[in-house]
Amino acid sequence: MWQTKKIKLSERMKIMSMRSCSFRFIAVLVLLLLITVVKPSYAQHGKTGSWGDQGNGFYKNPILNADYSDPDVIRVGENFYMVCSDFHFMGMPVLKSTDLVNWTIIGQVYHRLDINEKYNTMQKYGSGSWAPSIRFHNGLFYVYFCTPDEGLYMSTASDPAGKWSHLTEVKRTGGWEDPCPFWDDNGLAYLGHSRLGAGPIIVHKMSNDGRHLLDSGMTVYNGPVAEGTKFYKRNGYYYLIIPEGGVGTGYETALRAKNIYGPYERKVVLEQGKTAINGPHQGGLVELQSGESWFIHFQDAGAIGRITHLEPVKWVDDWPLIGIDNDNNGIGEPVSTWPKPKVNNGSRVITAPQTTDEFNSTKLGLQWQWNHNPDDSKWSLSSSKGYLSLTAMHAVDNKHARNTITQKLMGKYGIITTLLKTDEMDIGQKAGLCLLGQNIQEIGLFKTDSATHLFANNNGKISNGKVINEDHIFLRIIVNLNTNHTILQYSLDGHSFYQLGDECILANSNYWKAVRPGLFSYNVDQGSGTALFDWFHYQYDGPLGGL
Repeated sequence: MWQTKKIKLSERMKIMSMRSCSFRFIAVLVLLLLITVVKPSYAQHGKTGSWGDQGNGFYKNPILNADYSDPDVIRVGENFYMVCSDFHFMGMPVLKSTDLVNWTIIGQVYHRLDINEKYNTMQKYGSGSWAPSIRFHNGLFYVYFCTPDEGLYMSTASDPAGKWSHLTEVKRTGGWEDPCPFWDDNGLAYLGHSRLGAGPIIVHKMSNDGRHLLDSGMTVYNGPVAEGTKFYKRNGYYYLIIPEGGVGTGYETALRAKNIYGPYERKVVLEQGKTAINGPHQGGLVELQSGESWFIHFQDAGAIGRITHLEPVKWVDDWPLIGIDNDNNGIGEPVSTWPKPKVNNGSRVITAPQTTDEFNSTKLGLQWQWNHNPDDSKWSLSSSKGYLSLTAMHAVDNKHARNTITQKLMGKYGIITTLLKTDEMDIGQKAGLCLLGQNIQEIGLFKTDSATHLFANNNGKISNGKVINEDHIFLRIIVNLNTNHTILQYSLDGHSFYQLGDECILANSNYWKAVRPGLFSYNVDQGSGTALFDWFHYQYDGPLGGL
């Protein structure tokens, strides 16, 4: 039995090579010092990527080439905060930025949804949190979202990086979507939302604490797939900035009126035009201290999900023009490369949402999200120090397995690697590295009563590999969405990797979400056996991604 007090396998391997590498280390250190001396002060070499901050005062869309779907953003002082929909994955991340381009995850609004038993039995794919809104009012951050079957929910926090309140069920109802609160300058509060199937837009009076709706609501707008309600007020106008036309092919519409109940004037303010950015819509509008306005929205990009773009906003006759008007038709189109927002702090630090994890903390990294509600008695970061421990529960396959832990796919090209310890696995257990979506791909180990076998699962096509007698194995997935080919690999020494099974083609439709990398451990015979994951390393083609 592996003893947790022993040095981790990956650390033992490092120690063995330290002496032979010492001379090379000194040489490399001297070279790095020389590079640091002559490096320009603005560009951050080795940190930029094919998208996001380019290190020269410009950014390249998407700013987040990952599935931050249905984004909403606010500014509080010099900082920006963003939330997104995550459906059946637990729970909703909160991101922070100082410039609208570089983002990190600072918190999670909730960790589970105890509103329907089906979230415990793996039966709520495509449900859970739909398009949220985030607002700041009277010293509190508010997040609202609807689930398609259960109702309208709200949580608050004084510190978005701290603890959020338990979810308040504002309204138990099915068929609502995309809520947004609004506190008017006369002290009255409202909440707008649409209905499942997209429309109409309905406005309710709301209690000032945001916990209760005070009436049955009034319909203020009907439109073609009108959803994604977002309220703003500017120069005496009430604005509803909403997406229309559908997820993959839609556009952004601005509605304005002098009364919150209308009648509303309508204008399309962002469209695909002649660009390659299909369906540029659904997001959040934000004004900077410098007076600039910006809009964050998504683009449906297939297997990688709904990726996040940033557009400049110009106000013309009290209408927002989002992006740039390439053909002079009065409607903006998405930009590709553009100067970064003018922020007072002048931030030049390139950041990115967290990915890689050494599992050396007693707290789970904020990048991780469970597929459906986790069983917290079956995972640990302390029972085997330095490892993520996943104890298997009975399941017929990964789709029905609890405690598969995931994070977002980053960029179109990536290398994802983990080190799995095998000596606590039990008969019937499968454990390893996976891609989770409509299709499921797995590379890992399957323990039988006679041996531990390597296996690859390519959406139901099983490839059996060699018998593994070692107490560890390196597992790797190389994702290439540029060519739509992904491969599953393994290694016994962490240096030479070998492909197992055919190339994988990832699904473009995945219960409203993207394909996700994850770690799994389940048992097809019984509920027993533990998988110990030493670390999870992720290289990708974006900022700080290393490729």
